[in-house]
Amino acid sequence: MLRLLRRIWRIFRWVAIRFIIFSVAWVLLYKWVNPPITALQIWQGTEKEGEWVDLKEMSYQLPLAAIAAEDQRFPSHWGFDTEAIAAAIEYNKTHERTIGASTISQQTAKNVFLWPSRTWVRKGLEVWFTALIEIFWSKERIMEVYLNVIETGPQCFGVDAAARHYFGKSCTDVSRRQASLMVSAFPQPRRSNPGKPSSYLSNRAYKVEKQMRLLGGKDYLPWSKEE
Repeated sequence: MLRLLRRIWRIFRWVAIRFIIFSVAWVLLYKWVNPPITALQIWQGTEKEGEWVDLKEMSYQLPLAAIAAEDQRFPSHWGFDTEAIAAAIEYNKTHERTIGASTISQQTAKNVFLWPSRTWVRKGLEVWFTALIEIFWSKERIMEVYLNVIETGPQCFGVDAAARHYFGKSCTDVSRRQASLMVSAFPQPRRSNPGKPSSYLSNRAYKVEKQMRLLGGKDYLPWSKEE
């Protein structure tokens, strides 16, 4: 029995060491190389393609809208928003319809490296890859990858593809209103149409615009201070 346990331990250690080396190398590669395709794109399929656009070339309204709608502590947290997690846990105790507390970093890790699933294994890997990208990537790189790979419509990925599809323009030229509509559709991209918004989507976008103004505009973006 002891010999069997030692053998299992050696196998586990062999697999764990190689997984750590592989995952760190993968994350480091994408620090400089744009992902040619993501796990989510393979899973869902992709037809409407836009250009990969560097973050500093995008309309600054897009990252600001993403922060306002999805993760207002993005510039300062270390990948996980503990306050939002605690609030979500308390809310879910008393509400049938639950809410999540995933940060932009977590969503990026999930979209780039993992498959869509709610299993504990996938969630554990999400924590691991989130920690890695926070260690090795800058906030600017995380946001850039996030906005270029996020699902933005039926078989449509990235904000440039969405801007071209819904508004007939590049993501470099979208207005604050258009950015807020696009980002407001992120939670349900296959059910929402930013080009012809429902009253629900329009109202959500209005709230996002309000938060964008409260954040203080472009100066709230951490990388804008480096320019």
